Amino acid sequence: MSKYDIIVLGSGPGGYVTAIRASQLGFKTAIIEKESLGGVCLNWGCIPTKALLKSAEVFEYLKHAENYGLSVKEADRDFSAVVKRSRDVAGGMSKGVQFLLRKNKIDVIEGFGKLKPGKKVDVDGKEYSADHIIIATGARSRELPSLKQDGKKVIGYREAMTLKEQPKKMIVVGSGAIGVEFAYFYKSMGTDVTIVEFLPNVVPVEDEEVSKQLEKSFKKIGINIMTSSEVTKVDTSGAGVVATIKTAKGEETLEADIILSAVGIKSNIENIGLEEVGIAVDRDKILVNSYYQTNIPGYYAIGDVVPGQALAHVASAEGILCVEKIAGQNVEALDYGNIPGCTYATPEIASVGMTEKEAKEKGYDIKVGKFPFSASGKASASGATDGFVKVIFDAKYGEWLGCHMIGAGVTDMIAEAVLGRKLETTGHEVLKTVHPHPTMSEAVMEAVAAAYGEVIHL
Repeated sequence: MSKYDIIVLGSGPGGYVTAIRASQLGFKTAIIEKESLGGVCLNWGCIPTKALLKSAEVFEYLKHAENYGLSVKEADRDFSAVVKRSRDVAGGMSKGVQFLLRKNKIDVIEGFGKLKPGKKVDVDGKEYSADHIIIATGARSRELPSLKQDGKKVIGYREAMTLKEQPKKMIVVGSGAIGVEFAYFYKSMGTDVTIVEFLPNVVPVEDEEVSKQLEKSFKKIGINIMTSSEVTKVDTSGAGVVATIKTAKGEETLEADIILSAVGIKSNIENIGLEEVGIAVDRDKILVNSYYQTNIPGYYAIGDVVPGQALAHVASAEGILCVEKIAGQNVEALDYGNIPGCTYATPEIASVGMTEKEAKEKGYDIKVGKFPFSASGKASASGATDGFVKVIFDAKYGEWLGCHMIGAGVTDMIAEAVLGRKLETTGHEVLKTVHPHPTMSEAVMEAVAAAYGEVIHL
């Protein structure tokens, strides 16, 4: 039996980052992976979807070249080549993870890992043991009873990334990050897209003004949006699909080539030995403390399998914190109220902290400032004036309660708010921090100025 200090089960952005940090701290480390190194994020999620969206963005530029004083005789796309580029990007990133694990002298064990009592893991009949076992098995596409995925006409995100032919019509069920990103991609490629969302607003976790702006921007490019609506039945007996949709006004039927189910994710905790070891679970989440220890000593869990935001950067942060605690370092528990969320459609969405509604519900006396990109010189020069930056401050102490952005490049801008909130900066400190001109990031300073009645460019 091979013996390690730490074994990590799963090699996604939670698992491989955890393994590398463990190795840096001097632990003899192994990682177990049943499929491709990098997990869903690198192979079927974060990275390949961004490659698809970049192709969509470039195609949009080509189609509107005249807006920039340029002439393109005919803009066209090769859908299979777009998909191939995305897969090549994912493949390159997976090889990059392989290199990093080898560089850090981490043993890669291929196969399906199953936890055993006594701090052991069985991998396809061979046992390994460790002082500490960290579960990082991630998640997969969630299925609704009324929307069973067959991988052909009713698909999840994996199939959506590798379709051999571009559908003429698509229904996207769910308008979280996955749903709106694929809706934008396929619409930009020329597919007729309808989004069906059960709740009253698209991207329902976002500030209401952000949701309304995205809906406005999507409708402008021809995406049909049905909110407060639910798919109750799907008929796949014909050439395509016929969806029965319950709306506030009654039932409707929609025909399409394909339905993409983007209604969330389901943790991968089945058949990995949790019951045999006695690890406590609530619904589909493994219960852990602030340092990711389960109720059974020597077993830990991070990422999508534990409560908290199911995001790649959260999984990485949890894993690092977990192994640093194991190493005896004085670590600070993760602040889940200061986790940035990003959506990479066009326009992009990025947010951190409380929405305006949440701040009011918690009893704060607030100052709210908003700066539209239509008033930004850089946005005007770029031809990307949709959207705004919105900031929320506590009126009494100046605490930065929340920041919500929608527009071009905002996923690269949100870190300013995350860092500012981490360092407990105040509105006046942000206002007195000189921002470069012309940039999109000036909108943060301008929004803060608007909150304090000092805005110059509105």
